[in-house]
Amino acid sequence: MGWFTRSTSEQSPAATRQDRQKCWESRDQYFECLDIAGILTAGEEGTACSKSKSQYEKNCAKSWIDYFNKRRVLAEQQKDMLAQSQVQAQAVKPKAI
Repeated sequence: MGWFTRSTSEQSPAATRQDRQKCWESRDQYFECLDIAGILTAGEEGTACSKSKSQYEKNCAKSWIDYFNKRRVLAEQQKDMLAQSQVQAQAVKPKAI
């Protein structure tokens, strides 16, 4: 995938639909491995998901990897906040008589 390996002085061509699909598939496999290992933050898994991580890094642009990794953590934090708000909403809901 040449658009990931060009020097910064050269303009990279836009990713094709197939490039994006490969990236998303390898991201999903890597994140699934992280989930199985119980790891939220990508890069903290040591050697646990090395094969899927190398595919992810091969198939995705660095900027995409940074975005996906940050989005993974944010999504989990969002789930926690939504769960807390639901608990708080139930606590203040008036009881039916």
